[in-house]
This record gives sequence, C-alpha cells and structure tokens, in this order.
Amino acid sequence: MSVPNPRPAELARSPILFLAFGFGAGLAPQGPGTWGSLIALPLAAFLLPTPAVFLLVTLLITLVGIPICGLAAKKLGVHDHGGIVWDEIAGQMIACIPLFFLPPSLNLVSGLGLAFVLFRLFDIAKPWPIRYIDKHVHGGVGIMLDDVLAGFAAAGLMVIFLRLIG
Repeated sequence: MSVPNPRPAELARSPILFLAFGFGAGLAPQGPGTWGSLIALPLAAFLLPTPAVFLLVTLLITLVGIPICGLAAKKLGVHDHGGIVWDEIAGQMIACIPLFFLPPSLNLVSGLGLAFVLFRLFDIAKPWPIRYIDKHVHGGVGIMLDDVLAGFAAAGLMVIFLRLIG
C-alpha cells in the first residue's frame, strides 16, 4: 500500500516536508524524482562559476538532507516516500561537479543535460551497490546515501565523457 502525498497546505505548514519534497516538486503525480533532480540544475548552473561555493553548497545540501529526509520519513510513517526528493537534489548536484572542467566543445546546457540523464539513469537503475544501500540502509542516511552514490557514479561517467570529447 502506498502512502499518499501530503497536501500542498501541509507542506506549507511543515518546513521539513517542504524541503524534503523539494519545495513542492515531490508532489508531482508522475516522476517526482525527475522533478526533484530538475530543481538542482538552475542552482548548479548559477554556482558553477564559483567551484568552492558550489562544493560547499553541495556538501551542505547533502549533510542537512540526512535529518530532513529522516524526519520527513518519520512524519509520513514510511521509509523513503516517493515524494521525498531532497536526496535527488543532492545527488544531481554531485553529478554536476565535473562540469567545472567543461571543454569548450560542450556548452553548459548540454553538460547539465548530460549530468541530468546520467544521474537519472543511475538513480532509476540502481546498480550494485546503490540497490543494496537503498534496500538495507534505513533512516535519513539510507534515503540520502543511494542518491549520493548515484551522483558520484554519474560524475564518474561524466569525467570519462568529458575527457573523451575534450
């Protein structure tokens, strides 16, 4: 049995749910994880010119995501509710890290698009060890960790791709 999404008014009353649901993106009836990932792209584009700030913000999003996701899951009474997308925001930011080294032959929009597709691929397919983490690590750490790993896997492929075209 799936747990229904909270109503928008409930997100407005609960800062934890508002953040965990990616400012409302997690309420999307189809593909909330995809919409959560999309939330990160404008932020990544804005911060990419300042790598230190980008990395600091990404680290902050990831670390505060542990209690945000854990508290939201507890409030909803279900581990990793589909509408909790803060973890996708963190994972997508991680996937964008290699864009610091974007070659001139690839524009920023294309680079962001590639990072998005690769992150979603790893987040949805959940190859080992991502699937194992998703099934066996619980609480806020478990909710965040599988997406963080998917972000690093996507970033790894991004590095390979950028080296090949660079």
